[in-house]
Amino acid sequence: MKILAVGTATESCSAALWLDGEIRERFEAAGREHSQLLPRMVQALLAECGVAAAQIDGIAASAGPGSFAGVRVGVAFVKGFAQALDRPVLPVSSLAMLAQSALDRGAPAVLPAIDARMREVYFGVYESADGVARARCPDAVLPPAQVPPVGGGMFAAVGSGWKAYADLLAASTAAQLLGVDGEAQPHAADALRLTVREFAAGRGLPAAALQPLYLRDRVALTAAEQQAARDAARGAQRAEK
Repeated sequence: MKILAVGTATESCSAALWLDGEIRERFEAAGREHSQLLPRMVQALLAECGVAAAQIDGIAASAGPGSFAGVRVGVAFVKGFAQALDRPVLPVSSLAMLAQSALDRGAPAVLPAIDARMREVYFGVYESADGVARARCPDAVLPPAQVPPVGGGMFAAVGSGWKAYADLLAASTAAQLLGVDGEAQPHAADALRLTVREFAAGRGLPAAALQPLYLRDRVALTAAEQQAARDAARGAQRAEK
């Protein structure tokens, strides 16, 4: 079985191939260049592995949450690619991808968080279910200080949300942390680990069913909210002096 996966939900861009049990991946920092980088990356990966597009059995997409632009690029690419080939697709949470990587490194449970801007984070709580990341509760977007306590046990903390709000998240989750990796990014290779059994079991979806997992409908603050945020930041700076 040959499965293609792409990851574009954050500032990174990645593509990976499952080749009958072997994984090959390309990963780069993309900034805002996902739409230009992703097609070239997939083409190069297929050529490197000697695989024709027609040999792909299914395609997985990091459908969010994350950058609205990045999510749209990845979902649109996968839908077009899958429709052209008449192949099944599966959406994957970018938080689950972060969690899968940490679980593969031995973490008993994971708290992935992605900086959602607007003083919020995309947040999840994951554990292993037969080696595959499984959410204890639905992924959510909320201010870091409002993340609920996660209960007992040890957790790995991963993702850009922890880089931006480590102290607030540690306090609000009341978690026992094994470590914090604020530089962790979702990798397409982890989307393969999350979906290969589903594809093998014939549980892929038609391409038209693939939809982004935004969690939040708003992409920007209003002018009034931007001014309020600036005023609050200036007030905090004055208080520190």
